[in-house]
Amino acid sequence: MNQRRRKPKKSLRTLLMLWFLLFSVVPLAFITGYSLVKYQQAIDQELSQRLKANSREIGVIIGDFQSGLLAQARQLANDSNLIFHMSKNEFSAARQLAEERMRSHYAHRLWLHNRDGRLEVALYRDEEGKIQRRPNIEGGPVELKGEFLEKAQAKEVLTLVDFRSQKDGEGKVVTQSVDLTVFLTLKNSKGRTVGYLEEVISLDEGFRLGLKNRLNLEVFFIEKAGDEVFSSNQDLKMYKANFFRNLLEGGTSAYFDLVIQDVPHGFRIHPITWGDIEFYIGIGASKSAARAILQNVNYAFFSVVGAIILLLVVLSLISSKIMLRPLYELLDALQSMDVNKGNIEIQNAGDTELGLLAESFNDMSQRVYRAQSELKAKVDELEKANLEIRDTQTKLVHTAKMASLGQLVAGIAHELNNPIGFIYSNMSHLSDYSNKLVGLVQTAEKSPQRLKEEMAKVDFEYIVEDLPKLIRSCEDGARRTRDIVVGLRSFSRLEEAQIKEVDVREGLEDTLKLLTGEFKNRIKITKDFAEVPLINCYPSQLNQVFMNILSNAGQAIEGEGEIRITTGVVDADRVFVAIRDSGKGMSQATIEKIFDPFFTTKSLGRGTGLGLSISYGIVEKHGGEIQVESEPGSGTQFKIILPIAGPPASAKA
Repeated sequence: MNQRRRKPKKSLRTLLMLWFLLFSVVPLAFITGYSLVKYQQAIDQELSQRLKANSREIGVIIGDFQSGLLAQARQLANDSNLIFHMSKNEFSAARQLAEERMRSHYAHRLWLHNRDGRLEVALYRDEEGKIQRRPNIEGGPVELKGEFLEKAQAKEVLTLVDFRSQKDGEGKVVTQSVDLTVFLTLKNSKGRTVGYLEEVISLDEGFRLGLKNRLNLEVFFIEKAGDEVFSSNQDLKMYKANFFRNLLEGGTSAYFDLVIQDVPHGFRIHPITWGDIEFYIGIGASKSAARAILQNVNYAFFSVVGAIILLLVVLSLISSKIMLRPLYELLDALQSMDVNKGNIEIQNAGDTELGLLAESFNDMSQRVYRAQSELKAKVDELEKANLEIRDTQTKLVHTAKMASLGQLVAGIAHELNNPIGFIYSNMSHLSDYSNKLVGLVQTAEKSPQRLKEEMAKVDFEYIVEDLPKLIRSCEDGARRTRDIVVGLRSFSRLEEAQIKEVDVREGLEDTLKLLTGEFKNRIKITKDFAEVPLINCYPSQLNQVFMNILSNAGQAIEGEGEIRITTGVVDADRVFVAIRDSGKGMSQATIEKIFDPFFTTKSLGRGTGLGLSISYGIVEKHGGEIQVESEPGSGTQFKIILPIAGPPASAKA
């Protein structure tokens, strides 16, 4: 049963006829003023968007400068001829090559420094685009400092931004430019530094004027930290850079108004990045043309508003009668609905737009109801899937923990296997010697006259000579086992390992003693030990490296063979240990993977693939390197290069 429509306290028809006529001018005036303000804001917004787009365009230009300059610099840095000339200090040839390359580059300046940082080649592009040389600064006055060189070598590419001002004799600024630099380290095929390459693009007065003429904008640059404003406009130069930076207020860009030469301008500050360095560009456009357009719009707007007011007076009388009747019918339909019982539907309101509105509302109501039902079902499915994901995540975390534990256990087992196995192999000899010695003691007690005969039979003199060696060998194996446990304790930070000054030859001798049983009667050990200075290192860890490589060398030799161990000095700061075997060798594909954890060429059960990975980490921790040379059928050489000064400070921390 339809509910009876409630009567309003006041008639809407009466209110429309009275108040609409009385107050139509007030809202129209408000709308007019509001629209004009909004139009002014729209003009400012359009100008702001235009400046924002221009800022991005300039940012893209500078980004293209960076990518192009970096590509050109890398191409030159990878030129083998340039690397050769720089390594041989042939700077005239390097200058000629750089000058030829610079003709196809768009860099404004190209400098080459030698390996010590001293400037040797200084080329620049003059105002006519020709390549010129600055011989007065080559070979002496310009030199890179140590801290800068360390920073350059630590990064593949170093980017710099330099705001330069040139003043005359009276202290007045004559020229201003922003130098954008890419700085690359030149290295030979062995990875050694032979020099440095510096290429620069200058955002000078010509660049700013080009942007100003092409985009019809005022352009200026400011540093992220600095006082000067780099601009061709004298009014802008009067401001301090902090004035513009403060307008950002923590944002990435800012729009503001400023009067320049008695002309209102809209300005935008936008950050520009050059590599890792950020600076700011400011661009501004005149608002004079926009204000002239606004005056014409105001005149047209007020004319239209006057005509609309007259029209509204007439329409108020007609609309109050025509529009209210269908609205009442629609109101009755809405009041008869019971939303809690399901779908909300409105009765047809006829063939007018209100009828179409009612049909559309009914259709929308049905779709909303279905969407809510489907949404609820999807939410239930998502909750179920979320529970499954959490369960799977828990299992994955557990699996990862077990895998890490497995890696640790496998590594420890691999490291303990050699010394324990060696001790075990010596125990049979010790047992045999002890039984023979006990037999001699018993013979001395029972039949002293047969003692010499029995001593000769068991080769007593050899036992006396070999027994102390076996005992020392077992002690060395036990000591190595203890060192491994100490190393494990250091890994878990139960105690800190100590750096000592040692002779690498002693570590090699000690390691060879542990491997005597494995190499005996099968592998010939050739030692070519040159005099080397003592080095600072973690001795037990270094012995672990020797053990892994020597053990692998022995296993690579099938049957009889030779292992040659060489020591020597690389330079004033480094020594080397080279271990070459006559084994089966390795392919290039295998060499590229031998330091990967769990990679092994051994059969199942003979290796875990962790020994060389651990060795690589130890040598790297000491600040050294491992070089591998091998060919199938020609054996393998591992060359360990270690710094005399010991591990770097970061590795000791």
